Amino acid sequence: MSSIGRRAFHETRIRVRYAETDQMGVVYHANHLIWFEVGRVELMRDMGFSYREMEHEDGRFIAVGDVKCRYRAPIFYDEEVIVRTRLKKVRESVIVFSYELVRAGDRALLAEGETTHIVTDRSMKVSPLPEKYLTAFRAAMAE
Repeated sequence: MSSIGRRAFHETRIRVRYAETDQMGVVYHANHLIWFEVGRVELMRDMGFSYREMEHEDGRFIAVGDVKCRYRAPIFYDEEVIVRTRLKKVRESVIVFSYELVRAGDRALLAEGETTHIVTDRSMKVSPLPEKYLTAFRAAMAE
């Protein structure tokens, strides 16, 4: 795991399961987005809070408003993949994360992406992040 700052990434390791591959033995493209989510959740946990806590205790959700993924190389069953996640931008009601998927063995870039999230309340209305999260995200951006 790395520091979470603007230039450094939080790293999460994933072993590709057979069920994540398609008929050609390659990881099905939608799984990349699931792995982005895994990286995002683990990054927040490393920052000292959980997404679950944000939802249950503070009534804030980070809804995906936009997602981008560029596939660079195929990923196969049983390969170990490192999900590298970092905060790219933080505003009161918008958070942008960026990702790289790299092969653990040779550090080859397999995919890269970005998700933009809109902060909402329980009724799905745009809302500001509570100060404790905004402060934590901004501190991570400054590292």
